[in-house]
Amino acid sequence: MAHFPVNHPARPLFRVLAGLIGLYILVFGVYGTVATWGKPLFDRSDTHALGLRTNLAFALVSVVFGAVLLVGASRRTNLGHYMNLTAGVVFLVTGLLMMSVLQTSANFLNFSMSTVIVSLSFGLVLLATGLYDRIGPAEHAAAEERRRRHTIAGNR
Repeated sequence: MAHFPVNHPARPLFRVLAGLIGLYILVFGVYGTVATWGKPLFDRSDTHALGLRTNLAFALVSVVFGAVLLVGASRRTNLGHYMNLTAGVVFLVTGLLMMSVLQTSANFLNFSMSTVIVSLSFGLVLLATGLYDRIGPAEHAAAEERRRRHTIAGNR
């Protein structure tokens, strides 16, 4: 069974990282929507936004996804934990799938290799933030701290 740390001391840092990724995705989506407005939804032209290739469909999805990540990062509940875990997996799977169809007509989101690399990087960071962003009651935090101290003392 997986062990997710509860009330990790670096939790605020991880929430900031998730929020920054959400903000970048939101700004990318808004800028991409403006840059691709009036073009076909799944256009495969050479339109770039913030250094990444995009089309209207990818830009609109990015606006929604960025807003969702910002909401998750701003909440002080386990909602951010679950959202970051899910978003990390979604980014990793999307990056791998789009890399597999990069040079084909199935590249409906107009990904380039740089977009794949950014997607995989964001996926790994969001997965890490999701792993350490769990909160719990004071009893769980105390038990977690005892477990950490016992492990450190037992390794000497």
